[in-house]
Amino acid sequence: MASPDIAVTREAETVSDPNIAPDTGAPFSTARTVRFGAGFLAFGLLWIVGLQIVAAVLLPQRLKDIGVASPESLLGTISAVTAIVSLVSNLVFGTLSDRSRSRFGRRAPWILAGAIIAGVTLTAIGFVADPFTITVVYCLSMVGLNMMLAPAVAVLADRVPQRLRGTMSAFYGGGLAAGAPLGSLIGAAFLTTSAPGFVLGGALMIAGGIVALLVWPRERSARDLPPVAAGIADLLRSFRPPRKAPDFYLAFAGRLFMLVSYQMVMAYQLYIVQDHIGLDEGQTAATIATMSVILLVVSLIGSVVSGPISDLIGRRKVPVVAASILFAVGVAMPWIWPTPMGMFLYAGIAGFGYGVYTSVDQALNVDVLPNEKEFGKDLGILNLSTTAGQTLGPLITSAIVVATGGYSLVFLVSIVAAVLGSVFILFIKKVK
Repeated sequence: MASPDIAVTREAETVSDPNIAPDTGAPFSTARTVRFGAGFLAFGLLWIVGLQIVAAVLLPQRLKDIGVASPESLLGTISAVTAIVSLVSNLVFGTLSDRSRSRFGRRAPWILAGAIIAGVTLTAIGFVADPFTITVVYCLSMVGLNMMLAPAVAVLADRVPQRLRGTMSAFYGGGLAAGAPLGSLIGAAFLTTSAPGFVLGGALMIAGGIVALLVWPRERSARDLPPVAAGIADLLRSFRPPRKAPDFYLAFAGRLFMLVSYQMVMAYQLYIVQDHIGLDEGQTAATIATMSVILLVVSLIGSVVSGPISDLIGRRKVPVVAASILFAVGVAMPWIWPTPMGMFLYAGIAGFGYGVYTSVDQALNVDVLPNEKEFGKDLGILNLSTTAGQTLGPLITSAIVVATGGYSLVFLVSIVAAVLGSVFILFIKKVK
């Protein structure tokens, strides 16, 4: 068994070498690279498909089916409440995984437990008919999801060499980019019979965590790591955000504004197609299905290509900024042309931009982390920007629709948010 001092020395030596894995002190073999890449791809794909089946399609339709008077407003409220839960749980479980000393590793136990909790509760949403109960169950699902996500994303930082992080981020981003429209496509197929769709969504959420753990090389025991100080005071101090880390907070702001832009349109795509474009339920299902196919193809291409290119040229900021601007152009399409073709152009242009963004942005966020001993906590803080963006986006859209009675201003605000996000990224100094 290695002593704590040896473990610290090994970590200090390997973290500065871009070719060395921090946890093993050795370069990645081809087999190890393939296993991590496949694991990140499967993880991102499965959990986002499961979530999007419910969040993007079945949950909004469920609110209509149970007779909610203003489903748009309730969806915004649910998003706000679940966001608070997600904000807290992401930080908490990221920090707790940093401090874990299990023989199964720091991350694996949390990933497995979170996947099960998230999947079971996501399924349960389809079998309750009270708005308050739906909100509570959805909150529990977000607790499980963040219990799984915070440690899983930290794997990229504490097990993958720096020179391969863009590529691994591309696999994960490719899964997310392809899975989001695929989830909407699958969800649209269950619009008229939703119960099996909720079951499928929950099952895929569970599968995401389990498949990742099975495909990734087994995580080393964490019992060799230096012990953490006990006590409530030390635990509370461990949640403290990093200080004197301006690039960290610029990355946070950049992602926040981009996710606000993305969720303002994506979370309301069902209502936009129905109310802004003016299609009936059957036409809506067909339009969302076509959009989903377009998004699936272009997002996958954008994400798979951009990550390895980012590693090759040693640049993170240029792809992220270009992707943000491209996304803004795509959002303008249904604003200019409120037709199904406008939505298809949005799917093609914005989808490609978001695919590039998700691929490179995660690697950029890992590169700006200030303390290698607190990867889980600091990534948890950065992931708060994702949760906050996912929350604020629908809330802003809901407020605009209620105030104006339409979606025109929604597109303009979404465009401005995406551009602002790119400006923050440009000011980062640590990353090229």
